[in-house]
Amino acid sequence: MIVEMEQKTKPKPVNTIKKLLSGAPVVMVALGDSLTYGWMVDKGYLDFLDEMIGEKFPDARFSLINCGMPAGTAQNGLHRLRRDVLCRNPDCVFVQFGLNDAFSGYTPEEFRNNIEMIIAGIRENTDSEIVLVTSVCLGNQRDNTLVERYYAQLEELADLYGLPLVRVHRYWKDRISQGFQFSDLVQADHVHPVSHGYKFMAEAIMELLQ
Repeated sequence: MIVEMEQKTKPKPVNTIKKLLSGAPVVMVALGDSLTYGWMVDKGYLDFLDEMIGEKFPDARFSLINCGMPAGTAQNGLHRLRRDVLCRNPDCVFVQFGLNDAFSGYTPEEFRNNIEMIIAGIRENTDSEIVLVTSVCLGNQRDNTLVERYYAQLEELADLYGLPLVRVHRYWKDRISQGFQFSDLVQADHVHPVSHGYKFMAEAIMELLQ
């Protein structure tokens, strides 16, 4: 019962969902790293998400703009914020960082500060809804423990600011527990998803748009 109540009260981008349902124009921007970009695949998570939104909301008039950058960190996203996000005056912004921050020497606290400044920049300059998005889980336990320290910062910021949070890493873990092999979800680097791994990312976000 407690779990069900938590699921019912999770924040959602309600204004964006209303606009998608009504057919009003909606601009969504995805700010992130190579996972947002769709590294080395024909279809990344935003391609799948575009299809899923179109199926779920047949009357929607929306654009989903990919502002992912390979090797991007939260600090890099902050530097790109005005050029890639604010100038488009979006209705909704997906913010996905963490993996590169963890392996590029940024501390969890520095990562948190950069994400917090991204949130502040969007809120101060637009009426956009903000959706925080974690990245994938990793197969190496030590590496996975490291990146989850960064995902924990997103959890805390989502609670602090009342923002929707898509827990992609948990969605992947659930899929793996259902029988999918981690090695079948990732490319040779064991980090970047193959296409159906990206599809799982899109499915996790669509749960928020239900």
